[in-house]
Amino acid sequence: MTTTAILDVHRLTKTYPSAEGALTVLKDVSFALPQGATCAILGPSGSGKTTLLGLCAGLDHPTSGTVSLNGIVLAGESEDERARIRNAHVGFVFQSFQLIPTLTALENVTVPLELRGDRTARTLGLEMLARVGLANRMQHYPAQLSGGEQQRVALARAFINRPKILFADEPTGNLDSDTSRGVIEIMLELNRDSGTALVLVTHDPEVARLTGRTIQLRHGEAI
Repeated sequence: MTTTAILDVHRLTKTYPSAEGALTVLKDVSFALPQGATCAILGPSGSGKTTLLGLCAGLDHPTSGTVSLNGIVLAGESEDERARIRNAHVGFVFQSFQLIPTLTALENVTVPLELRGDRTARTLGLEMLARVGLANRMQHYPAQLSGGEQQRVALARAFINRPKILFADEPTGNLDSDTSRGVIEIMLELNRDSGTALVLVTHDPEVARLTGRTIQLRHGEAI
């Protein structure tokens, strides 16, 4: 692994048992991502994109191969330690937004810092909401926000800890094309400003082209 890689994936394979025998959903995938770089994982449904993302983030175990995140080989760590690594270094954005419906936009953004007892949580939360263009919506609840606004709140929440790497799984899958483009542009701007690496799962070639590199999957293999 090079010293500049925040993520190093080597010959990653994932196989599941099935009634018909072993089912390989990911086969021998390797790549490295330098700090601050952007990468899209592109492919149709069922190509192994989300499986690869979960393995890279240490949410699942590979059948073979290794993942190094910020220089740490995840296979050698316990579940608790991998959770600690994610909390310290990783941000997540999902297709379904995953906002807490009973909390305002500001409260949703500040949850990660509040859990750490960080007294700067409100100030940083206001700054992040301003960065994503939602300073005037801070007291609104998720149900009072559009899909695009909810995803921008999710982006602000993901970046408030200044993660070293952000994993985004189809973050615009529930949005129309115009809103999707705006959300991706904000994500990339936050990525550039914070020096965060980005791994973006998408089935949309137009979205993939906005990143610095594309890894295309088909039937679990990089092509």
